[in-house]
Amino acid sequence: MSGHKGNSSVQNQPQRFGEQDSWLFREGTHARMHDMLGCHLRPDGKGAAFAVWAPNARAVSVIGDWNGWNDSALPLEPRPDSSGIWEGVAPEARRGQAYKYRIFSQHNGYVVDKADPYAFYAEAPPATGSRVWSLEHDWSDADWMASRAPKNALDAPMSIYELHPGSWQRQDGQMLGYRELASRLADYVVEMGFTHVELMPITEHPFYGSWGYQTTGYFAPTSRYGTPQDFMAFVDHLHQRGIGVLLDWVPSHFPTDEHGLGYFDGTHLFEHEDPRQGFHPEWNSSIFNYGRNEVRSFLISSALFWLEYYHLDGLRVDAVASMLYLDYARDHGEWIPNSNGGRENLEAIEFLRDLNRAVYREHPDTVSVAEESTAWPMVSRPTDMGGLGFGMKWNMGWMHDTLSFFARDPIYRRHHHHQLTFSLIYAFNENFVLPISHDEVVHGKGSLINKMPGDSWQQFANLRTLFGLMWAHPGKKLLFMGCEFGQRREWTHDGELEWWAAEHPEHAGLQGFVRELNRVYKAEPALYQLDFSPDGFEWINADDAEASVLVFLRKPRRGGAPVLVACNLTPLPRTNYIVGVPTGGVWRELLNSDAIEYGGAGWGNMGSVTAASTPANGRPHSLSLTLPPLSTLILKPSTDA
Repeated sequence: MSGHKGNSSVQNQPQRFGEQDSWLFREGTHARMHDMLGCHLRPDGKGAAFAVWAPNARAVSVIGDWNGWNDSALPLEPRPDSSGIWEGVAPEARRGQAYKYRIFSQHNGYVVDKADPYAFYAEAPPATGSRVWSLEHDWSDADWMASRAPKNALDAPMSIYELHPGSWQRQDGQMLGYRELASRLADYVVEMGFTHVELMPITEHPFYGSWGYQTTGYFAPTSRYGTPQDFMAFVDHLHQRGIGVLLDWVPSHFPTDEHGLGYFDGTHLFEHEDPRQGFHPEWNSSIFNYGRNEVRSFLISSALFWLEYYHLDGLRVDAVASMLYLDYARDHGEWIPNSNGGRENLEAIEFLRDLNRAVYREHPDTVSVAEESTAWPMVSRPTDMGGLGFGMKWNMGWMHDTLSFFARDPIYRRHHHHQLTFSLIYAFNENFVLPISHDEVVHGKGSLINKMPGDSWQQFANLRTLFGLMWAHPGKKLLFMGCEFGQRREWTHDGELEWWAAEHPEHAGLQGFVRELNRVYKAEPALYQLDFSPDGFEWINADDAEASVLVFLRKPRRGGAPVLVACNLTPLPRTNYIVGVPTGGVWRELLNSDAIEYGGAGWGNMGSVTAASTPANGRPHSLSLTLPPLSTLILKPSTDA
């Protein structure tokens, strides 16, 4: 067993809930409420302790398989500390049995059966009950856990493969379980050279078509793919193969299903009562009340729970912008200003800071990543500097500008050159991830390959060029499944990827190019060490809009060799294109997206170019390059090869 915290096979034993715990819970700073509330099997496996927060209930009972769902069999008792917590013990409860809380509200005779907000496991949908469970697992990822800090660090190569577990691959039309997915996925990710995977939410959700973004079980991996131990085995296996695992986590909203968190004890307990604050018009879901201390404890406990119990390497926090702005997706008169009269959600801001302080305090070798789509300042800056405290932030501006540019017919691109250069004006304001995510290939947006203009050859050449530019641009990388081999069908959660397409030469060539991109990326410190510092980037030629050519250097820490990146964004080859470089000698082609093995036309520089002592672009030496049509080239001085 690994010696890392969270590996104990008895960690699901009930904890003693003392006065200090109650005080911290009510203060909003308790970060381990999953050890206190919910269902906990007794050490001998016979019987379970239950505790639930329902301060406005007049009575609460546990109903389940062992008592015939009889609400008089196990009435819970309120704690005498005014915490609003009800607790009790069921000697007959056994592992695997289903249960709910029947809550009798103090208000209007309201009675409801609720799933356990802190349950570790749930019945398979469409059933909605919780299950008595424990979380023992003999971990075998000690080597990964002991050495992962530099792999999750800001100066590490990070190439993330985003996937939806239910639709990546299937077997005879059936979804894979966590364990089978682990084996297949690890083989593929290792072969392709990605460093991390990012799972779309696997927190329990009643509606499969929500892709996990409408969460009811904030402490339960969805039972669609197996047990909690199966998911532990998934993470364990990927770690043993050297792959980091990130989880998409959704503290911004939750669904209104009756068994869930909404109107929990006959009052708006987890959400705001006023729909101008508590209802999300864009997703028809409820918004957490971040000003309620116990809700903050619930959410922070959930975040730390996944990092500790499941050894995850980080959290991608969904829809942060919707949390930060009170008027998000609302018209005038549909929202309530803050105490200062502004549109900022002050309680959500403080919650996010508390969240990130807790994550980096308890798990400094992990990473938190914000999906934040606005220009909110200092999202990925420390809280003591006034930032939100995230480790990184998705660069949605780069994504929109880049996809907009590449969707244009190359004949018009010279008029929109700024769309590719503008991102470098703000590239170092945050610690950015460059995301091409599931959001770009659903809801009628079409597949990534079909966004590219021209005939089939040009579409694939454009996409290889885009990927080459993306991997060379400052920032970590994220690519959604299927984009790496150019699936033409828009993504759907109801089937698997079009793996048959990857057998066709054009698709296989693109897939091979992404594989080689990842290899070169991880091998060249210039492409990742200084992602978040202007010292790692230098324009050679940003202004050749007429030819639609970009040339720049990526640089590593002091003393290392730079790499040169040249992009030709038209289908016209450019011969004898003069590029200034800082050093003489031979510059070797590390990567050419137009190589025949990737489906290109085979234009290039015969593998290397010798620099002339003729100055150009303000540099003392120059290269005379052949820029292939619709291509990205990466070159490096051979003296450091």
